[in-house]
Formats: sequence, structure tokens, C-alpha cells
Amino acid sequence: MGESSTIYAPATGAGVAAIAVIRLSGPGAGATIDALTGGRRPAPRHASLRRLRDPAGGEVLDSALLLWLPGPGSETGEDMAELHLHGGRAVLAGVLDVLARLPGLRLAEPGEFARRAFENGRLDLTAAEAVADLVAAETAGQRRQALAQLDGALAGLYDGWRDRLVRLLAHLEADIDFPDEDLPPEAGDAARAAIAGLAADIAAHLADGHRGERLRDGVRIAVIGAPNVGKSSLLNRLARREAAIVAPTAGTTRDVIEVALDLGGVKVILADTAGLRDAADPVEVEGVRRAQAAAVAADLRLAVFDATAWPALDPQTMALIDATTVPVLNKADLLAPAAAMIGGQTASAVSALTGAGVAALEARLTEAVADRFGARESPALTRARHRAALEEAKVALRRAAAGGVPPELVAEDVRLAARSLGRITGRVDVEELLDVIFRDFCIGK
Repeated sequence: MGESSTIYAPATGAGVAAIAVIRLSGPGAGATIDALTGGRRPAPRHASLRRLRDPAGGEVLDSALLLWLPGPGSETGEDMAELHLHGGRAVLAGVLDVLARLPGLRLAEPGEFARRAFENGRLDLTAAEAVADLVAAETAGQRRQALAQLDGALAGLYDGWRDRLVRLLAHLEADIDFPDEDLPPEAGDAARAAIAGLAADIAAHLADGHRGERLRDGVRIAVIGAPNVGKSSLLNRLARREAAIVAPTAGTTRDVIEVALDLGGVKVILADTAGLRDAADPVEVEGVRRAQAAAVAADLRLAVFDATAWPALDPQTMALIDATTVPVLNKADLLAPAAAMIGGQTASAVSALTGAGVAALEARLTEAVADRFGARESPALTRARHRAALEEAKVALRRAAAGGVPPELVAEDVRLAARSLGRITGRVDVEELLDVIFRDFCIGK
């Protein structure tokens, strides 16, 4: 990515729309506007209507709304411009064709606008990641989490911890460099206590049950149970569409079938699984294995039982019930035991056939998801790379807080912890991370 190049890209989705936006960023953005408008560049940060022409022959391309955003007070920190065109495919294609022929311009790579914003100090890495999360948000919970991160919730927390470590490191290095100053012994104890306290804060932040990652990627709920208890019918009811095949033949579901739901603003991935039983057919055996694996990996489980068989319960399903399981008695239109308890919990009585009790079950699931993965006051971890860096910092600080460690090693561990925290926001050299972080952005962002 050349530092002096000027980039351009559509910032709106493909297809016919009322408006199509093209963004430009770089030192040639202003000259490009002049070339398209015959030198009628708009006043900075004022939307102006201009007729765009092909500089090569004067052909009219469109009548567009233009924004001229000189740096460094722009999103990328560079000179920027936006062309708000009519959204027809021919209009967009014509303007892009002209831009491709202008000297000094090139099409932006995915994420290059956001990367330039980071490199010019307009965004830290957590905010840049939040931009991608905000674009990809499907639920209100994902939107809120991305906006909080974009506003600096995570960066403020991690930079605050790093600043505490930098101050501690200054004191530790002063003790090493000036050993004859006869500092009181309690100074070393206070430093170790401060280090241990920060390690405890980081450990508490890490022990969040992967709340932020689940909110970002989706909470996984596995629907488990014996064959023909109505798992697929229940999934279709919750999904409000025919997502899974329903048939009276036992063992119809052989693979894991997933549908995405929005429960109280949280994205949920509901997985229908093969019926749990001792199968002989090799394909069904594999299906049962996958069902058991999905149950183990899930954040929550729906354990479905046949109400008409009450109180006999499938032992293979019972073996998978734990505190994260919601027991369900299906076919309650045929038989509905009063206040049935399964695995120490009240079973939800439903009828996937008629829909009775499904709304109450959905409300129960929504509450369970919100209790475990809903928004909290403290910012949540959202990415595996954050978690890995925080784990490194925690380990280094716990080494530093241990008794009997030479002061030089204490200082080095504090330095390592500060560097790990800095890598999250980009406060240290993170060149090796940039391609990984920005490569999944859409072009034009």
C-alpha cells in the first residue's frame, strides 16, 4: 500500500439504489475533483451539487453531490472526497471507468481506508476492528457492542492499564539505576502489590465466559434428543420457516442443521442435530457423533423429550444435561405433565405441531442468553487476539509479583506486559498484525 498513492472505491453495496457513493483518499483527491468538475471544487465540508464530466472528452457522467474533506481533519487523516452519485449501474460504472484512467489513482484494497486512518492516528486498532464489526452487525446487541468499542471503551481500559504499568516501570528502573538511594523496603512491597492487583484486574476481565466474542459471533444453542421427539419441528417453529426436513421416519436428520435467530438483540445460532441412539448405519453413527460434539461445544442446549413417554426419559439425552441445558417436553398437545422437573429444572411444555408453549420457550431462551451473554457496564473482549495478548500480560505480571524475583527480571516482565497491552490498541510496533486485521474489511471501508 503506497503512502503517496490516491485510492478510490465504491462505499455502497452493489446493485441498483437511489444513491451510490465513491470515496477517494490521498494527495490527489482534490485534483481529481477539479478534473471532474472543471475546477469547481466545493468549499471544504460543504455539500455541493456539481456536474461531473469525463476530462478526456467532456462527456457528462452525472449530476452529483460532492464533499471535499481536506486532511488532516478527515476520516483517514488525508485529503478525502466523496461523490454521491445516482445509483444506476451505468452511472457508477462510468465514473469508476474515468477514475481508473486518471493518473495517480488506483482502486483501494479491502480495508485500506480504515488502515490509513489507523496509520495516521485517527483510529486505534480496537476502533478499526469495531468499524468492521459495525458494518457486519446483524442484531441490536452486536451494534451496541461495536459502537461502544468504536467510542473507545476497550482502548480506554487497555491504555489505562498500560499507563499504570509504564509508571510502575519507571519506578522499578529508577530503583535499579540508583541502588544507593536507600529506598524504604516497603516501596518494593507496594510495587509488587500494585503489579498483583493489575494482574487480578486482567484475570477478572478474561473470566467473562467469552461474552463479547459470543455476542459478536453468535451464541450457539444445540437442540438434542432422541429420534422422533420433534427436534426438527421445534427448530422450524423457532426459526419461523421450514429450515429442517420433518418426517415420521426415525433418523431423518443426519447432519447438524443451523439457523440464525435474533433473541433479544443477541445473535443466536440454533443447531438441529441427529437423534441420539445406538445406531448401526455408518452415516447415522457419524450423525450421532456430530450431535454429541455439537452438544459439548454449544453455549446452551435444548434437551427435547417426548411428553407422551413421560416419565420415561432418554438416558443418552439425560447424560448431556447440565446447568446450561433447558429441558423441553414436546408433544404437549397429546400429554402435558404438570410442572415436570428434568435434571433439577422445570421443563418447558411445548407443542411444535400447534405452536403452543413455543413463545414461552423463546422468552425463556432469550432470558437465558441475556443473563449469560447480554451487555454489561464493563467493556467485553471481542476478539481472540485481544484475549491472547491479555493472557500474555497476565502471565508476565504474575511472574513479576512473585516473591524473591530479582528487580531486573521484575522490570522486564512489567515491560513485556506493557508491550502485550500495547499490541491490542497499536501503541507498539504491530506491522505483522495489520494485514490480518484489515484483510477481511470490505472494499471502500
